[in-house]
Amino acid sequence: MQSMIEEIQRSAAALRSPEDYATLALAAADARFALLGEASHGTSEFYTGRAAITKRLIESHGFRFIAVEGDWPSCMALNKYVKRAPDAPASVREAMRAFDRWPSWMWANEEIAELVEWLRDYNDKLPDGDVKVGFYGIDVYSLWESLDEMIAYLEKIDSPALEQAKRAFECFEAHQRDEQSYAVSAGLYGEDCEDDVVRLLAKVRRERHAGSPDSSEAEASLSAEVNALVSVNAEAYYRTMVRGDAESWNVRDRHMVDALERVASFYGPDSRGVVWEHNTHIGDARATDMAREGMVNVGQLTREKYGADAVYAIGFGTYRGTVVAGSSWGARLEVMTVPPGVPDSWEHLLHEAGAFDKYVLLRNDPEPFRATIPHRAIGVVYDPRRERFGNYVPSVIADRYDAFVFYDETKALRPIEPSREPVPAK
Repeated sequence: MQSMIEEIQRSAAALRSPEDYATLALAAADARFALLGEASHGTSEFYTGRAAITKRLIESHGFRFIAVEGDWPSCMALNKYVKRAPDAPASVREAMRAFDRWPSWMWANEEIAELVEWLRDYNDKLPDGDVKVGFYGIDVYSLWESLDEMIAYLEKIDSPALEQAKRAFECFEAHQRDEQSYAVSAGLYGEDCEDDVVRLLAKVRRERHAGSPDSSEAEASLSAEVNALVSVNAEAYYRTMVRGDAESWNVRDRHMVDALERVASFYGPDSRGVVWEHNTHIGDARATDMAREGMVNVGQLTREKYGADAVYAIGFGTYRGTVVAGSSWGARLEVMTVPPGVPDSWEHLLHEAGAFDKYVLLRNDPEPFRATIPHRAIGVVYDPRRERFGNYVPSVIADRYDAFVFYDETKALRPIEPSREPVPAK
């Protein structure tokens, strides 16, 4: 691996200040979508680094929306806040109360609050007639919340689709907002609501009208369509998840690409956006062992749909530090220690090439980085003691990403509400 270390030393550039992110933004500037990853959902530097690149892409290169691995209804509260919509929350902290699903810290944190305040200020300074930058969640989990939002909107506009929406809601109502209950009923016993939500989406699509991204009426119409799309794909996600195969993963990532397409279309055929998701979503699945399992992801699907030149994927990683995560699903969040990268992993090689923050532009010179190397991925559920047994994804780095940002030592994300403060590291 010494030759790989030498290649990193030859190719890497140091990250010393926010100004150094300008080169990364410039590298992604001609893409339609800049995909910005993270090796965990609980590391401060991943959020602040992505924010630095995102600001450059918005200020200097005309990117007009941010799409994140979050629920559409919750992120809409932040979108309304940054655009000063008539029904916007009064403060960023009030907006973040919408993130009440575990793991809420992914978007209800100080790092996102700082970016959101910057977006609001940036939008305020735009000349009259310029389209404001939006913030959207494109994940699939919000089945019940999306149904609630859709029914409220259809009632408000007295839509003919309202009765169809109520019938779809009634189909799910027996499961009392319990995704596991629905998953078992639909996946094992065939008692599903698929037909109801598919018909609902078709009806909402027929009714939807176009409009300016800064029109609250047009944005509400977009929101109704995406919430209907969530209902369809969340139903499929929960129905397939009990099988334990790749299909539920694929439903989720295909949904995120579908939702991204709708947001991009809303902003216009020449619009460009920034996507924030975990490395496992934005790094091309074909460059990992996910491909053998029949799994696809956002990085692969967007490259296939829009062309490789239209997508610029930047991965993020760290050698050691601390992270916010839970010991099990739904557990109280903790600050956990991230151990040093295992020998001959991508993280270990980057550290050995120099114990400082750096980035590598892989698209410029891919050949030296086409070996298959273990690459760390930390989820919202994490056990540092068992990390070497399940947290490394074999990856051809140059095929997985167009660039990579590496922090030698990182610190945990800062959850925003006292009730969600993490347990100190042990």
